Amino acid sequence: MSALAVAATAGAGSVAVDPDSSWYRQLRKPVWQPPEWAFGAVWTPLYAGIAWAGGRAWNAAAPGSRAALAGSLAVNLVLNAGWTWLFFRARSPGAGLAGTLALDIGNVDLIRRTARADRAAAAALLPYAAWCGFATALNASLVCRNRVR
Repeated sequence: MSALAVAATAGAGSVAVDPDSSWYRQLRKPVWQPPEWAFGAVWTPLYAGIAWAGGRAWNAAAPGSRAALAGSLAVNLVLNAGWTWLFFRARSPGAGLAGTLALDIGNVDLIRRTARADRAAAAALLPYAAWCGFATALNASLVCRNRVR
């Protein structure tokens, strides 16, 4: 079930991404921004890790905690896909920053709940949380570099 939810998230998010748009190409970006190809190369294993961790934690969780765990994962995935819509489709680095900050908070909650069920599953989510933290810093840099004056 978690693999299907993660695949749906990846699909919903990818629909909104448009790195070839003139709007995105004109943004002033930091020199430390990864090349475009790196995003797909990074997200593929991260999504696989989320799916694996979600399934493993679900199977290990006490029946009474499964609903909260599933809810945390669902909110996290909505925030994950939502970022691309806020940033690319709304063309709003500021809204994207708010979305990625919410995702970071969601990651803390998801990892906390996952760790209660299975520590290995929680550890598998750490690279995802780290990448999202990096994405927050990158998004914040884009906000600062592209303020309307």
